[in-house]
Amino acid sequence: MALRLVVEKAREKMARMAPDMVRLGLAVGTWGNFSCRVTGDGLGEDLMVITPSGVPYTGMKSRDMVVMRLDGEVVDGDLRPSTEWRLHAGIYRARRDVNAVVHTHSPVASGLAVARMPLPPILEDVVQIVGGEVPVATYATAGTEELAANTAAALRDVNGVLLANHGVVGVGETLEDAFTVCQVIEKGAQVYVFARLVGEPSVLAPAEVDLLRRLYREGYGQPRRRCGG
Repeated sequence: MALRLVVEKAREKMARMAPDMVRLGLAVGTWGNFSCRVTGDGLGEDLMVITPSGVPYTGMKSRDMVVMRLDGEVVDGDLRPSTEWRLHAGIYRARRDVNAVVHTHSPVASGLAVARMPLPPILEDVVQIVGGEVPVATYATAGTEELAANTAAALRDVNGVLLANHGVVGVGETLEDAFTVCQVIEKGAQVYVFARLVGEPSVLAPAEVDLLRRLYREGYGQPRRRCGG
């Protein structure tokens, strides 16, 4: 598929999904951001399509999405990219299996991030979709290379992470996957906080975590397309 067509498909898909950030309670106002990795025949390096800075999700158009190289050079787009583009680029460089990144500010998960409390493996969907405990990435200033490095390190073997005093990052093979990771983390955070209010949360044993994760990888769902597919 020609690179231009892949890019335009990614832009259109992102514009369709942009309102989900607000509808799903993952962001307020223009905070948060998401992106897709784009590859194509003859392309010497990966590109990413990322949401613009400061544009309301409910009004985003496909043309608003910014196409960038992972070094920060804008390839196409009239608007400035998200100030967190380094975060996305750093994750793509560290995780070749990741083709979409969603960064949210959902309230309860952000509360855990402020408390710097990991979300333990308390629910099957957290284990299956995120990969186990949701760790807290070491704090760094938003928009910096340090935050990108800290986040990529925390995402080494899971699909979601809490950003200390900041929010949540979810990654996946597709944009839908990454959005689902963020929703599951927020739901898991709510359940964890509720459980702590009424008692002592029971955490799934490591052997059960491994089994649930393996069963999910081997037999759940249908084949899915990448961001520009």
